[in-house]
Amino acid sequence: MVEQPRKRSRRGRTPTVAGRTSRPRQAEVARLAGVSQATVSLVLSDKAQASAISDETRQRVLDAARSLGYAPDPAARRLAAARNNLLGVFSFTATFPTDVQHSYYPFLVGVEREAAARGYDLVLFTGSSRGGAAAAGPEALNRVRLADGCLFLGRHVPLAELKRMVADGFPVVHLGRREELEGLSWVGADYVSASSEVVRHLASLGHRRIVLVREDDDAPASTDRQRGFLEGLEAAGLAGGPQAVSRCADPQRDLTPEVLGRWLAEGVTAFVAEETDTGAAWRALRTAVDEAGLTCPDDLSLALLGSPPPDLVEGPQPTGFDIPRHELGAAAVRLLAALVADEPAEEPLVTCVFRPGATTGRPPEHR
Repeated sequence: MVEQPRKRSRRGRTPTVAGRTSRPRQAEVARLAGVSQATVSLVLSDKAQASAISDETRQRVLDAARSLGYAPDPAARRLAAARNNLLGVFSFTATFPTDVQHSYYPFLVGVEREAAARGYDLVLFTGSSRGGAAAAGPEALNRVRLADGCLFLGRHVPLAELKRMVADGFPVVHLGRREELEGLSWVGADYVSASSEVVRHLASLGHRRIVLVREDDDAPASTDRQRGFLEGLEAAGLAGGPQAVSRCADPQRDLTPEVLGRWLAEGVTAFVAEETDTGAAWRALRTAVDEAGLTCPDDLSLALLGSPPPDLVEGPQPTGFDIPRHELGAAAVRLLAALVADEPAEEPLVTCVFRPGATTGRPPEHR
């Protein structure tokens, strides 16, 4: 593209390309460079997350901005620089998780403690209480801009709205892996390694047919657990593939004692369920076992990729792993505080701790 002569606008405004009467916007830079607006925002603001952007892409953005005569709006920068020592927390769940029995509550404990240690107050945004992620439209999310930055948590999120916030340069951190949105910072647990370890434990006991029961969606936490499960099977030399994973649209409906009986007849001796905020897969699996008149680990082995729902903690502790929720909440605050201060930061995946439990044992034929 041939760069056009520029002229200086009146009242000291930023020079623009000849013929323009308005300030170039980041969206125009993005279109010219062939990248997302979030990428343009990261490159031009020189934030720490921009280090992940290739030199070639960075140069395309800078060349496009130069050819359009783009310059940051000083008024917007002054607004962005103003801080009030408030961090927002927004949950994409039907009800904000303030009940101590909610699986997200320990995250909030870690968030609160780390925020207090760093001199921040928290603002809990409850727009999600009117319908979860589906209700979190522009108006609900725009309210979080009252804070210096915002931490989001929830299994399903409105990516389009988050993308707009990231593109605007507003400090955002998601608690849980979110790689599908370029430029979104996140912290998460290493579910892949932890899930693989659970499978290797089952294989060491002698199990050769293992099935994963999970919800039927593509939430990153679920895909990470499935990946770790399949990697564990491969490492143990066991059969994987579609027959090793059962995706249930409605676990309570789909996982019946009859279905369980068919699996057992086919030689399955161990079942693994994913943990979610609803605990649906684990609840359905335990219900099917009870209704079939079976016990674990005598008749079959059960494992949980996470911690049991608070209302199902009675009885034998399930084999699986514990998610360091307090540490994840604290790590999310550390990353968000660094973004607010425009400081470099990197939060690695947090390791989950294997839990031997009492719901697994050797298969019946190996005793």
